[in-house]
Amino acid sequence: MESCKIAKINELSRKSKSVGLTEEEKKEQAILRQEYLADMTKNFKATLDNVVLVDADGKNTCLKKKVSKHQ
Repeated sequence: MESCKIAKINELSRKSKSVGLTEEEKKEQAILRQEYLADMTKNFKATLDNVVLVDADGKNTCLKKKVSKHQ
């Protein structure tokens, strides 16, 4: 995510705590937060995809996706 968008999120957060936001600013804040969370989730998943576990014998094992039992 671009640093200018993160700065805008922080700016809106400070303004929200001090004087409040207009409806338009609240919508913009919600959209920016959604984009931020989506980007963080994508980066976190990419990091986990590159994690390799090494056991005591030196064998490398990649992490596997957990399969839900409720499906």
